[in-house]
Amino acid sequence: MENAEGLDLLHTQMEFSGCKIALLSDDKLLTILRDNISSIPWPNMWELPSGGREYGETPFVCFQIEVFEELGLKLEEASIVWAKEYQGMLDPDETSIFMVGTITQEDFASIAFGDEGQTYQMMDVSQFLSDEKVVPQLKDRLSDYLEGRA
Repeated sequence: MENAEGLDLLHTQMEFSGCKIALLSDDKLLTILRDNISSIPWPNMWELPSGGREYGETPFVCFQIEVFEELGLKLEEASIVWAKEYQGMLDPDETSIFMVGTITQEDFASIAFGDEGQTYQMMDVSQFLSDEKVVPQLKDRLSDYLEGRA
């Protein structure tokens, strides 16, 4: 069993702006290429499944809804192995939740890509951490998780 650090956050009723989810399958990471629209933050850059909190959701419910909306995946709590609070990426006065979970090849094969973003792919973790087209804060947050496992 992997370190379950921060998993008590999942069902906490707390104020947070949204969540980002790193979904790993072995040494690959599920990434989404953001739309290339100048009015959005980080246009045409690789990021992770994410979404804003609505209607008083807990972090786990936010995670479930966003992964289903963006990817058509119904993931269970058991797939989440790590969660941590960070400053919001757009508003540092907000709290954002960063989660790490696992997906299977079957999950990846069953993705039904939604209407946010241009495309998705499984990217090598090493490429994600070094690619200039990846949203920088996400590299830092994934590194925090990976360093904790080392």
